[in-house]
Amino acid sequence: MPRFLTLTDVAEELQVSMAQARALVRSGELPAIQIGGRGQWRVEQVKLDEYIEDLYVQQVAKAEARKAGAPQTEDA
Repeated sequence: MPRFLTLTDVAEELQVSMAQARALVRSGELPAIQIGGRGQWRVEQVKLDEYIEDLYVQQVAKAEARKAGAPQTEDA
């Protein structure tokens, strides 16, 4: 597996559009480096894996918050 991925690779792995992958990088949400004069972006595989793991953690926290805010029902 290569250490660095192109934005095309990232978009494919996340199953999102190139525009969405580029937006993640430009916003800083997904860490990346710019290579060369033409500004080609590269994302380390490790950083992409960490980003995905963080999304799972965030989703679990959201689900737990919804559960905590949901009305409790009593067993009959």
